[in-house]
Amino acid sequence: MTQSVTVPMAMSGTRLDAALAILFPDHSRNRLKAWLDEGHILVDGAVWAGKQRLEGNETITATLPEATQETDAQPEDIPLEIIFEDEHLIIINKPPGLVVHPGAGNREGTLLNALLHHAPELANVARAGIVHRLDKDTSGVMMVARTPQAQTHLVRQLQTHAASREYVALVHGAVRKSGTVEGAIGRHGRDRTKMAMVVVGGKPAVTHYKLRESFGGAAMLGKHYSLLECKLETGRTHQIRVHLASIKHPLVGDATYGKRGDSMFHRQALHAWRLTLAHPATGETVRFIAPMAKDMKHLLKELRAQRDNRTLDDGFDDDEDFDDDGVEVIYVRD
Repeated sequence: MTQSVTVPMAMSGTRLDAALAILFPDHSRNRLKAWLDEGHILVDGAVWAGKQRLEGNETITATLPEATQETDAQPEDIPLEIIFEDEHLIIINKPPGLVVHPGAGNREGTLLNALLHHAPELANVARAGIVHRLDKDTSGVMMVARTPQAQTHLVRQLQTHAASREYVALVHGAVRKSGTVEGAIGRHGRDRTKMAMVVVGGKPAVTHYKLRESFGGAAMLGKHYSLLECKLETGRTHQIRVHLASIKHPLVGDATYGKRGDSMFHRQALHAWRLTLAHPATGETVRFIAPMAKDMKHLLKELRAQRDNRTLDDGFDDDEDFDDDGVEVIYVRD
C-alpha cells in the first residue's frame, strides 16, 4: 500500500520524524521510524534521516509493507469471556490467575496465547494487540486492538489520559473520605521484583480513590475494611497496590505489599471494573463494564453478612450495584 502526502508550509522547520507522526496518525512513532530506516518512506523520492527538517511543500511517499508476523507465541484454546468485539477491538473480562504476556516461567497458558487462538490475525499485531496489562491475580476489563492502526489509537488514548480505567479494591482499615495519592513509582531499591514510591528515577503516578462501602462495627470484632473505587490517571506497574499501601490501606490478600500474615483472601482483592474510551474507528465514546470475579463477590458477601450479623444463607439479596448482574456495555455520547 502506497500513501503520498504533501507537507504543508505550516510544518516548515519541523523534523521529519515529528511530522510523520502528524501526517500518518494511524501508525505509531516506532513503526514509522522502522519504516523510515528501512527505506519505505521517501521525501521527494529520497531517503531522509528522521532528524532532518522540512521546508514545506515536499512530497512524502510511504510504501507500507504487508503485515508481518509479530510474535512466535503459539495459539492455545483457553476460554475467554468476551464483553464486546468488532473488527477493530476486543474487550475481555480477564479472570484472576491468568498471566497476560508470556515470560520467564510463563511461556504458555497466557492471555496472549488465548487471543491468538480466538483471533489468529492478531499474530500480525504487536503483542497480539494488547495495549495495557493487569497483574496475574487482578481480574477485570481489558482492551485489545485487532489492527496496528487501532492499537496506535488506543495507546495514544492511554498516554493522553483520554481512556479512563476504574477499579474496585478491598483494603484494610477504615477509609473516612475520598482522596488522591500522587507519587512517582519505580523499582524497589533492594528487591527488584517489587515496585515502590521513589524520589529519584521513578515515573509520575496519580491514583484517585473514594469510599464505596465500609465493613466494621461490633460484629467485626474491631476489624475494619473498606471497599474503594479507584481511578487511574497513569498506568504504572502495581500502581494501585503501591499507592494504597503507602497510605496504610494495603489491599486485602496482597502478599507483596500487604499486611504480614494476611490470609483472609488468596489474592489481592482488586478488580478492573470499568473502561471508557473513544472507539478507534468511529471516535464514539464507549464504556465497558466487567462483572466482578466470583471469588471476590463471595468475599464481599461474607463481609456484609458478618457486618450485619446475619448468615450467608438467610435469603438476603446483598448484590451491590456494580452493574455486574451479567455483562453490560454502555454507549455514552457527549
